[in-house]
Formats: sequence, structure tokens, C-alpha cells
Amino acid sequence: MLTFLRLVLVPVLVLVFYIDFRGHLLVAAGVFALAAVTDWFDGYLARRLGQTTPFGAFLDPVADKVMVAVALVLLVERHNDLLFTLAASVIIGREIVVSALREWMAELGRRTSVAVSFIGKVKTGFQMVSIVVLLAVDAERHGSEFLAVGLVLLYVAAALTLWSMWVYLRAAQKVMAEMAGRPAEGAGTGEESPVNRAPDDGSAKESA
Repeated sequence: MLTFLRLVLVPVLVLVFYIDFRGHLLVAAGVFALAAVTDWFDGYLARRLGQTTPFGAFLDPVADKVMVAVALVLLVERHNDLLFTLAASVIIGREIVVSALREWMAELGRRTSVAVSFIGKVKTGFQMVSIVVLLAVDAERHGSEFLAVGLVLLYVAAALTLWSMWVYLRAAQKVMAEMAGRPAEGAGTGEESPVNRAPDDGSAKESA
């Protein structure tokens, strides 16, 4: 139910963002924040009550990624800046690459080899907070310092996005090397990665 709510909130976010009424940007930020909170709460209930389904495990990350992508597209139009556009493109592109990677690993029966990593969760935190701030800020009314905070958070999220994608690609490389019967480069170095996690029973929430 909460996953469907997040999908319903996507067009609501777009409408509120464009309809010019007093405080509409704050309302848009509130809509996005509500979606982020329901995402966390949905994952908490799934782990606490053990209420997971294969369809829910598929739809939940889709809803999250759609909401983030739409919010970033809205912000790119508002800011119309090269660096901002690059950061947003990195974040959206990474979501596409990692989603495709997880789907491929699932076909090989090794989906948990690219399970959510700690750095991915940290990236998600910076990403969500930055989008809420940037949606809420009207630079003409709130001043450039609030905008600067949102931009710094977004650029940190973009850097962490590249880092987490590299972690996932390294994990996939090790899986491919194992399947080819040869050791992966860097294997056995003690480097932390999402490889060889517990079997995927659908209970792990993909939040990154």
C-alpha cells in the first residue's frame, strides 16, 4: 500500500511544483519528504512483520527511483546549470545501471551479489535530504545560503553515487570471475563489498 502511495505522489509532486500558489515549493518538498518517510517506514514494517512479496520487492525500488528521477528532472529545469545537470544525470544514470545489473545478476541466480551496500545507504541519505532542500528553496526569498547547502549535499550525493556504482560493478566483476573459474582482480584483499551476502529471500529492501 505504501509503495502505491509513493507512485501516486509522483504526479502530485509535479502538479504542486508547477501550480503557482503561495508556498507551493514548500508543499512540493513536503510531498517528496512524505514519499521518503513512507519508503523508510515501508521497509521497517517489511522487516519487522516479515510481510514481503516478490511483486513488492520488485515494485518498491521502482517507486523510489521514479520519485527521485522525476524530482531531479524538475530541479534541472529550474536551475538550468551545467554542473547541476551533470550531477542529476550521474544519479539517474547510476540508478539505471545498477537496476540493470541487479536484473542480470538475478537471471544468473546471484542477485544478492549486488545487494545494497553501506555506501549506497549513505548516498541515499544525502540524496534525499538534498532534494528536499532544493525543492523547498526559493533563492529569491530564502537567500543563496540555503540553496548552497542543497547544492553541496547534491554534489556529495553524486560523488557517493559514483563510488557506490564502482562497488557494485566490482562485486559483479568478482561474480563473473568466479563463473569463469578464475580469481577476480583484488580478490582476497579484505576489501568490503556486497559479494557473498545471505541468500535473497525478498526481505532485504533495496533503498540504494
